[in-house]
Amino acid sequence: MSVARMLTGDRPTGRLHLGHYVGSIANRVRLHQRYESFFIIADLHMLTTRNTREDIAAVSRNAREMVTDILAAGVDPARATFYLQSAIPEVGDLNTLLQNLVTVPRLERVPSLKDMARAAGKEEMPYGLLGYPVLQAADILCVKGQVVPVGKDNAAHVEVTREIARRFNHLYGEVFPVPETIAAETPSLVGTDGRRKMSKSLGNTISLSADAATVRRAVMGMYTDPNRVRADVPGTVEGNPVFAYHDVFNPDRAQVADLKERYRAGRVGDVEVKEQLVVALNRFLDPIRERRARIEADTGLVDQLIVDGTERTRAEVRRTLVEVRRAMGLTGAYQQVRRRAERARRAAGTRT
Repeated sequence: MSVARMLTGDRPTGRLHLGHYVGSIANRVRLHQRYESFFIIADLHMLTTRNTREDIAAVSRNAREMVTDILAAGVDPARATFYLQSAIPEVGDLNTLLQNLVTVPRLERVPSLKDMARAAGKEEMPYGLLGYPVLQAADILCVKGQVVPVGKDNAAHVEVTREIARRFNHLYGEVFPVPETIAAETPSLVGTDGRRKMSKSLGNTISLSADAATVRRAVMGMYTDPNRVRADVPGTVEGNPVFAYHDVFNPDRAQVADLKERYRAGRVGDVEVKEQLVVALNRFLDPIRERRARIEADTGLVDQLIVDGTERTRAEVRRTLVEVRRAMGLTGAYQQVRRRAERARRAAGTRT
């Protein structure tokens, strides 16, 4: 590989939101011109917490929405390979081979897995969810990914991938690169409820495809400082989600500084602070909306990108799996059995 490879992606559970943008998509937009970029539509990962027939039936629609969001955010379709995870069964084969290189206690120390189980309403950890980081390792290593842009939640998962790659190379020879993580500048974004991170399952999101009216409703209903009952009461900026969003999405730093100063002094109301945030968010989202409209007008574009990317990726994964099986000696074991069986057949034919 002459150019280093990047692997990243999302579960197809619906449209992407501002939390996705700051956690990973901004990095993808910035980095995909530098790396050979693979974007996984991780529907097998989705099954660890959402596996009803209705969830599965929505995958194709959600996959199109997800890819459209990523392209609208600024990823060049000519420089990105999108693929559907479940359409590449060889990833499952690699997952089976890699799962023996990590222990249950090690996986139980991955902090986000318990959070994912709680968010999905699971009283007990499903086997597949415990193995989520191993399947993620298979995703990264099957295309020999060298860099992985991650949000805060997935950093520990990639560390498991690094450990598995090192252990495989130690046992069987150098096959896999040990991937490096690229952390987001803003690790996470609090939801509009001001209490938990932005998440579709919690209903506290602003989607990248939201129209101006939807953005306004979401912002005007946002949590602020609960102790501030009037505009002339000095307010707290730290931990205030409205100002957290200003810090990320409002490029007018002088305006943000002025709003913070007046808020602390009790000289500006929450309404004005929110109104300015509405303006900033819509200014940020306008180019994304325009690109989305152009993409949606190009009928069949996204579907073809997914088909082409999946076929290309499957060819890559097949080559990797051949290399892995050869390094482990699995191919040789079967060949020995087959040769012995052939010799026995020939000997039996000679005797008759």
